[in-house]
Amino acid sequence: MSQPSSNTAAQTSVPRSRIITASLVGTTIEFYDFYIYATAAVAVFPALFFIGANETAKLLASMATFGAAFVARPIGSVVFGHFGDRIGRKATLVGALLTMGIATFLIGLLPTYHQIALWAPAMLTILRFCQGLGLGGEWSGAALLATEYAEEGKRARAAMWPQLGAPFGFILANGFVLVLTSLLNFNSARDAGNLDHDFLVWGWRIPFLASIVMVLVGLYVRVKLEETPVFSQAVQNNEKVKTPLVEAFKTSWWPMIQGTFIMVACYVLFYLMTAWILSYGIGKVESGGLGIPYHQFLIIQLISILFFAAGVPVSGWWADKAGRRQQQLITTTLMVLFGLSFRFVMAPEVVGTGANANITQIIIFMSVGMALMGLTFGSMSAYLPELFPTNVRYTGSGISYNVASILGAALTPFVAVWLNAHWGVGAVGAYLAFASVISIVFILLTHETRDVDMYAANPRDSIRPS
Repeated sequence: MSQPSSNTAAQTSVPRSRIITASLVGTTIEFYDFYIYATAAVAVFPALFFIGANETAKLLASMATFGAAFVARPIGSVVFGHFGDRIGRKATLVGALLTMGIATFLIGLLPTYHQIALWAPAMLTILRFCQGLGLGGEWSGAALLATEYAEEGKRARAAMWPQLGAPFGFILANGFVLVLTSLLNFNSARDAGNLDHDFLVWGWRIPFLASIVMVLVGLYVRVKLEETPVFSQAVQNNEKVKTPLVEAFKTSWWPMIQGTFIMVACYVLFYLMTAWILSYGIGKVESGGLGIPYHQFLIIQLISILFFAAGVPVSGWWADKAGRRQQQLITTTLMVLFGLSFRFVMAPEVVGTGANANITQIIIFMSVGMALMGLTFGSMSAYLPELFPTNVRYTGSGISYNVASILGAALTPFVAVWLNAHWGVGAVGAYLAFASVISIVFILLTHETRDVDMYAANPRDSIRPS
């Protein structure tokens, strides 16, 4: 296999800061969008986009639109993966960013049910689906941008930049909502039915509309990029394939399965520590929750997310030094132990409820969970792409990442609520432990990828001895 020469040197003359910004901004928007939409789906959309006397039915209808993105994400990974492996990473990343960003912006402009009746929830669902399509192509493209520009021996450290988009997006979104609801004096429990409240009239639209600023920044940076040296080399060697999806299932079906289940526990942990923990923390005590006020719990989450952000670069450094398998095996084993601790740390009779809740204990628990999230998530953007050869890398890594989102993310909040209602918080932790054991099995079934040849188009040629 021919290796890059002077051509690569020209390609890698792109400023490192531009590569970092281009890979980071898309995933930041992705997670910003998730939290903004999740908040609106609970506190805004049931009142403005759905009608009826049954509040639970309206909430479920609103959450159904939230789930539309999970259906769309694997489709987006196939569509954008096709173009990413056929025409290049740069153009495809621009397309994914525009698809995601424009849909998010348009949600902020939507008329409500009270203005255009059933067209409102229909349009909301369509735009949410479009968000999912863009998201499906965003992560793998950003990961490839970082890894395919990276120096030898530093891929995981380079690839951690798009992973930082998760905590950055969380901080931006939840910080924005915290400030906005405080300024407008909006309390979801008290004001959800008051359609004349400023937050429900116009305030909720601001976070969606403001996302266009990040989109424009990301678009400017990505347009100025050159194609990655790895993909350029594949073009020169005539190694592109006509149908990347078919080729991926033909030559890389096993790495796609491995990547999916390696990623499952990471998704379960993330959605337990963000979506489910919020419902548990602010839930009514008589329903098995802790009864902590929303604003107070949001501050707890914002504190804990700092440990997520800190864990990501540690993960990248660790994975480069010790290898992906060892780093992920140790981290995922710690996730098993963390899951088994739920019953002894977070049960209502242990941690307390309402005004008597032990806030310090809750912060420590959530900070540990978020630190583990950073350690497992940080190196995934190197680990998954390294499982695939160049000509199907965008498609293969994208499918693994997004199918894992269905198995580990879409189901987790609902399963966790059900488990807690029937068997308590310990069962929720056991669910995390079980998912982590599954990931450990598939990590053990993969080879070490730290030293793979990123320029290889044949999967058999990509593995180099350490």
